Amino acid sequence: MDTTHIDSKELSIRSVHIMADGTMEDFEAVVHPEARNREAVDEPPATRGRGPAAFYATALWLRDAYADLRWEIHDVVAEGNLVVMHATMSGRHTGTFVGYNADGRPAQAFPPTGKRFATTQTHWFRVADGKVIEHWANRDDLGTATQLGWAPPSPLYMIKMFLATRRARREGRR
Repeated sequence: MDTTHIDSKELSIRSVHIMADGTMEDFEAVVHPEARNREAVDEPPATRGRGPAAFYATALWLRDAYADLRWEIHDVVAEGNLVVMHATMSGRHTGTFVGYNADGRPAQAFPPTGKRFATTQTHWFRVADGKVIEHWANRDDLGTATQLGWAPPSPLYMIKMFLATRRARREGRR
């Protein structure tokens, strides 16, 4: 996909939609080689670098945990090289979701519940050279956790979380 004629709003929308189903080539087309995802601090080590490979690693991490992943875009505003997007992320929790510590080790794992969720998010993008060079977000993580049964967890689910976290740490999840 040639991004030279795509405006910053369309580029930002595309960068969100490919999180659900895009290939590495899709990420190379819209993500700058020096791009930084500020949200990667809680994500697997592979997501913490720069450029398309790090953004693609975030997509794979999300896809491992959620089926039917999608973003409904509500509003997009651009000013200069900054784009702001209001969206709803939705999906079904079908794989273990692992959150990470600052040192890149698994902090907490949430085994699949099979439940659906839909929560709002605001994404911020900085665009340079016709590609996304920076991303950060505000998400309703508590809303997601509540819908998926992570918070407050039932006693049985708490045991499952403990076991999944132990397994993720043993396996050194990506």
